[in-house]
Amino acid sequence: MDFLLNAEQLSIQQLARQFADEHLWPFAKEWDEQELFPVQTMRKAAQLGFSGLFAKESYGGCDLTRFDGALIFEALSTGCVATAAYLSIHNMVVGMIQKFGNADQHRLWLPKLTDLSWLASYCLTEPGSGSDAASLMTKAVRDGDFYVLNGTKAFISGASVSDLYICMVRTGGDGAKGISAIIVEKNTPGLSFGKLEEKMGWRSQPTAMVMFDNCRVPITNCLGAEGEGFKIAMSGLDGGRINIAACSLGGATRCLELALTYVKERHQFGKALADMQSVQFKLADMAAELEAARLMVYRAGHSLATNQPDATQHCAMAKRFATDVCFKVVNEALQLHGGYGYIKDYHVERFVRDLRVHQILEGTNEIMKLIISRNLLAE
Repeated sequence: MDFLLNAEQLSIQQLARQFADEHLWPFAKEWDEQELFPVQTMRKAAQLGFSGLFAKESYGGCDLTRFDGALIFEALSTGCVATAAYLSIHNMVVGMIQKFGNADQHRLWLPKLTDLSWLASYCLTEPGSGSDAASLMTKAVRDGDFYVLNGTKAFISGASVSDLYICMVRTGGDGAKGISAIIVEKNTPGLSFGKLEEKMGWRSQPTAMVMFDNCRVPITNCLGAEGEGFKIAMSGLDGGRINIAACSLGGATRCLELALTYVKERHQFGKALADMQSVQFKLADMAAELEAARLMVYRAGHSLATNQPDATQHCAMAKRFATDVCFKVVNEALQLHGGYGYIKDYHVERFVRDLRVHQILEGTNEIMKLIISRNLLAE
């Protein structure tokens, strides 16, 4: 058991943090306030390989592990959680195509995704099916060499801007075995988008419904075999849960740094807040809990990277624990700032808003508990 990062991992981590400090952090407040999706900045990140982490080098990717990805998303999120989170979703889609796609699909889509000339979105949730994902209703009916799609997806990050959508649709009967994964390109006739949602956080990335009205898609766009879509979706979510937990780590890390600076500078009752034992104890708890969360996320990343049989369990545990703990850390950082923490110029409130949704997406934390308990009781 080795808790030290190797030289390559340290270099990757430092590169991502430097990019966050130079290209994300100075602009995150403006992006949030004006709801600007920083595509050009993300394309700068793509030049460093951050949009093709899990694709093979032959397609322009980096061929990194999920553990390496966690290091990168953690570092990027110290600059802008919303931007890093979108990149994590894009990379999840790239990884799914790399893992489950055939050679033709690899050649067609991966080069455009790894250099971020194309952006990608993941479409599972529907207005009537959230946690109960296997009950989804969007249908794809065979018509010669095409599928005809009808239905609606909800809360889709990147919707209306992304160029490629990996969609879980019903090609068969009820339940998980009737679901297939089909890739839909943006300009396909019959594909449209709802209004942009007004969100509490993640305001610098677009979120909208994705709607299919007799949308004709070639049967060659099916990822994997018919009926394998739910398995593919859940496999993608294992990695997605690590990614979003890592984004929580980065946001909490930045807020702890901000809090440490603030309590040294802020004086009350004739001394710095940092000299007050109650503040010292709060900081100690924040740091200890953040480190515990980091270890759980890294463990899950290692389990998934090495194909451990209990990887899904570790991913669920890490996602539940890290997103809960990190939200607590950023909320405590706001409390330490007092009234200033509620002011946008001090940045902490943005992290509170951005991290809150991490307890909901990629499977709610209640669903994580369900996964964990089912695995425990099946032993």
